[in-house]
Amino acid sequence: MARIKVLVADDHSVVRMGLSALLGAEGDIDVVGEARNGVEAFSEAMRLKPDVVVMDLVMPKKDGVAATAELHKALPSAKVLILTSFSTSDGISHAIKAGAAGVLMKSEENETLTSAIRAVHRGERVIPMNIRRLMVEDPPVPELSPRQREILSSITMGLSNDDIAKQLGVSKASVKTHILLLFKKLGAATRAEAVAIALRKHLLKI
Repeated sequence: MARIKVLVADDHSVVRMGLSALLGAEGDIDVVGEARNGVEAFSEAMRLKPDVVVMDLVMPKKDGVAATAELHKALPSAKVLILTSFSTSDGISHAIKAGAAGVLMKSEENETLTSAIRAVHRGERVIPMNIRRLMVEDPPVPELSPRQREILSSITMGLSNDDIAKQLGVSKASVKTHILLLFKKLGAATRAEAVAIALRKHLLKI
């Protein structure tokens, strides 16, 4: 029986080493490479042609969602299994839309991870009930535009509409319109509520 070739992508070396040791001990799995960020994950996958990429959701340079989208387009034969420690649905939902074959919380048992790798390799989709429940109870925020992310970041720093308009080189009316649309996407009524939601859902890097 052919062994499953796996690429491990995570920005923490201890996690990579642990996953590689765990998976390498399985009789039907070969860890063919490791990556420290989304850029490396894509380049190494294109070089090594793994069957499965175990991908951290949050990584520097390029996150797991962006790397998954690129891989799904350029190397559709490689199945992406997302691992995350965040208990919000936003990144998970975006990863699934980007083409991830499965999603697991990092807190899952080792046997659950190895079983999931085998399942996505067989062409199955792996989305456990706890993640399905999370996506129902904590619906993801619609994708924010780059401009909306800029304005959200400015709001977090306490800037006024005048300050934001000057910073971005746009009119106050434009800033106000962006903020109204931003609040609607977040389901927020005030600036403080918008920031609280964004932080809880890890939409900002603070």
